[in-house]
This record gives sequence, C-alpha cells and structure tokens, in this order.
Amino acid sequence: MNSSRVITGALFTFLLTSLICPARAHTIKVGPQQAISSITQALTMASNGDTVEVNGGTYKEGNIIISKSIALIGKSRPVLDGQFRFEILSVKANGVLVSGFQIQHCGQGTLDDPGAIKVYDASQVRIENNDLVDNFFGIYLQYSHHSVIKNNRISAKQTIENQSGNGIHCWKSDNLQITGNHISGHRDGIYFEFVTESVIWRNISENNLRYGLHFMFSGSDAYFSNLFRRNGAGVAVMFTNKVTMMNNTFTENWGDAAYGLLLKEISDCTMIGNRFLKNTTGIMLDGSNRVYMEKNLLKGNGWGMRLQANCVDDTIVRNNFIGNTFDVSTNGSLTLNKFDHNYWDKYEGYDLNKDQIGDVPYHPLSLYSVVAERNPPAMLLYRSFIISLLDKSEKMMPSLTPANFVDPHPLLKPLPL
Repeated sequence: MNSSRVITGALFTFLLTSLICPARAHTIKVGPQQAISSITQALTMASNGDTVEVNGGTYKEGNIIISKSIALIGKSRPVLDGQFRFEILSVKANGVLVSGFQIQHCGQGTLDDPGAIKVYDASQVRIENNDLVDNFFGIYLQYSHHSVIKNNRISAKQTIENQSGNGIHCWKSDNLQITGNHISGHRDGIYFEFVTESVIWRNISENNLRYGLHFMFSGSDAYFSNLFRRNGAGVAVMFTNKVTMMNNTFTENWGDAAYGLLLKEISDCTMIGNRFLKNTTGIMLDGSNRVYMEKNLLKGNGWGMRLQANCVDDTIVRNNFIGNTFDVSTNGSLTLNKFDHNYWDKYEGYDLNKDQIGDVPYHPLSLYSVVAERNPPAMLLYRSFIISLLDKSEKMMPSLTPANFVDPHPLLKPLPL
C-alpha cells in the first residue's frame, strides 16, 4: 500500500472529524472543596468554549481578567469582592457569559472608571442574573456589539453625583439588549453615549442621583415598558435622534429641576403609551423638533408639559391631561407645534352634537403658568382669587398667551389608555 496515500487519508479523516465534531468543551470546577480553589487559575487552564463553574464562597482575587470565550457560572451565589481596590471582572474576549454571582466593592476612580464588570472591545457578551452591590460602576460596556445585560440587580449607596458611577454604562456600542434589570443608588441608572440600534426593556431604575436613564449623542434606540421612579429626574434624552419611547412609567421624580422626561436638542422621536405620574414636570421639551406624542397619560404633575419656544413641529395628539397643576406652559409668545384631540380635565366647553368632541376650541395655556415660567417667585400667589380670575379671562379672550396655542378638538372623555 502506498504510505503517502495512507497519510493523506488519515489527515483528511482528522480534518473532517475536527470540522464536524470539534474538541469537546470542558467544565472546570472551582471552590473550597475542589482541587482548584482560584478563579484566576481556572481561567488560565480554560480553553475557548469551556465553562468555569464557581461554587459558593467569597473570592478576593483582585482584578480577574477573562481573555477567552468561556462561560463563568456561579453556583450557590459565590461572592467576588474587590475590597474597594480593584476592578473585579474585566472581559476582553468575545462570546463570554457571566451569570450567578454577587459582585461587590469594586475600586473607585474617576480617571479609569473601574467597574464590577467591565467589557473592553468585546462583543456577544452576556451578563445575566447577577447581584452587583456597592460598586463604582456596575456594568460598563465600551466598543461592544450584540451584547445582552439581563435580569441583574445593581445597587449602590452613592451620595455625591460627581464622584459616582453609573449602574449600566454603555459607550460607543450598538445592538445591545438591556432587559429586566433593577438599578438603584447610582449617578445614572442606565447611561448611553454614542450607542445605536439598541433596546432597553422592562427595567426598574429608581433612587438614582441624576437620571434613571440618560441618552447622549445616540440614535435609533428604543426603550419600552420600563419604570423610572424617584430619581433626580426620570429620563434625559439629549442631543439624540430617532428614539422610540413606549409604555414606560415616569413617577415621583420630584425636585426643583426634576422631570419625568427631559427632551433636549432632539428630533424625530416617538412617544406612545407612556405614563407620567406625580412628577414636578411630566415632560420638558427644549429644542426638540418633530416629536410625535400619542396616547400618553400626564396625571398629578406640577407641570404636565413644559414646551419651550425653541421647539418646532412637535405633534401632541390623543393624550390625557388629568389633575396637573398646570397642563402646559411655555416661555415664548409663539408656538409652532400642534395640539389636537387631547383630553383636558380643565376644559369647560360644551358638546351640542354629542360627538364627544368639544364644540369650543380649548386654550390649555394658563396665563399664570406663563408668568410663573418667566418669574418663578410668582408661584407664591398660586390659588389666589385674582390669579383665578385672570386665568379665566385669558381663556375667554387670549391676549397675553399665544393665540395659536390651542387644541381645536378637545375630547369630552378621557381616552382609554
């Protein structure tokens, strides 16, 4: 038999087997009762595709670097402790999974921004079902693509805004999924900067120092069905385009400069089915253009909506304004936006043809709200008889408020939202 043909045939069989049946992944177990007690040692031994299974206990190993495509799985909730000195997990490989840990006490630093879990230029990373406690930054992604942050609890007790980190921080990334997380006690709950094509869904972000969610220079993103409660302000969308906002709740964001939602220098955004409840200001629009708002509930706020004069071509249709101190205010004498078919609980017009649409157009802008917008100390006169008289006179014969600031078809009944 020709030996060269045997060698060639053996090589072919080896290559074919390798392609069809790649080397089998291994599970490396770590723990006090295991042969391997160090996570770092297990990661050194691991190959791409392996699982490192960490059993219960407390591990103080400084900065743990994951440079291979592995799954790091915690059993019985092992604790990774940074002792307030180290970044705890640094992910530097694609296709990494981190799940099942309590990760606590990472180091602090405003220059290098250490995190409990920090992802460096790695994609298809999954961070799921972890507790992150008392860290500077919770989860930090930079230059990451197609990654998932899901079902984590991220809590801290930060008190000074400029010396605090964010719960979930994403920078120059795309196609992210931020789903089902509970974030509290950070500077911003979730922060997006230069992030595109990403979704934020079913998160709770509360009791954060600045914003529950913060967009900067991002676009073509969406956030759905989230709760933003008792933050410095609920959500800020700034210098950003094409953001879709649906079915979120913004509530109890109180303070002198607090908003349920701040829209600043944005364009071409959509807001549908959101609830703004008990905020100082429900929605603040500043330099916002071509924003479409429909089927939102603004209830029990100080100001339902503050629409600055530098906003153009915004459309506010089929929304409910109920129980707000002021439904709408502005700081200018001209409006270039459209209100139509909204429900206003302060509307006192009539409906002779019984089509559930008021026969008299409604001017939602209170004279007093305009005065207070320009001169905040005027709030001291709120509920005085003379102010009530001026407001009613202005609604009958607008003179100081913009004449085109009007809903021509006010609804007689609230929309079923």
